[in-house]
Amino acid sequence: MKRFSSSKRAVNNVVKGEIKWELRPGGMLVQKRDMGDASSGPMIKIKVSHGSFHHDITVPAQSTFGDLKKVLVQETGLEPKEQRLLFQGKEKDDEECLHMVGVKDMSKVVLLEDPASKERKLEEMKRNQSVLKACEEVAKVRAEVNALEGIVHGGTKVDEKELLGLTELLMVQLLQLDTIEANGEAKVQRRAELLACS
Repeated sequence: MKRFSSSKRAVNNVVKGEIKWELRPGGMLVQKRDMGDASSGPMIKIKVSHGSFHHDITVPAQSTFGDLKKVLVQETGLEPKEQRLLFQGKEKDDEECLHMVGVKDMSKVVLLEDPASKERKLEEMKRNQSVLKACEEVAKVRAEVNALEGIVHGGTKVDEKELLGLTELLMVQLLQLDTIEANGEAKVQRRAELLACS
């Protein structure tokens, strides 16, 4: 009689490969299922509530909460790391299997957006608004400078007092450009306007 180590299994006297083990929530050590088995198993429909939205998601019954998060990316636009899934009032880890915690066909799962990710999105939105405001300010100054250039290059003879007035207006515009706080693309635009005016 042949003996095989616990890391190999025999099927028709042929060694088929490594046996992988997993620890179940109840503390039982069992053979880990191949993900190929999950996709070929029965499918279940899960009702996912996300704020005022409800999504009906169909996944294999053997899926994990991590797998469900990947499917929800297409529905919600939230990346898996931005999602928190709750089942029966408790947050679930990505590695937990749906069927092992009692998720069945037509079960309800709650999706929450991670508060830290919400905060990051809010900060990014504020930064974008400040850049947009700076770009608008630069555009206003550019329009005024273009109007002044039109007067100067208009070909008409300009009185010395008007020339001094136009020069002062141009200096005011340069000072306005200096006061605009800008970052990123708006800063580049502001610098270009300063160079064009000087």
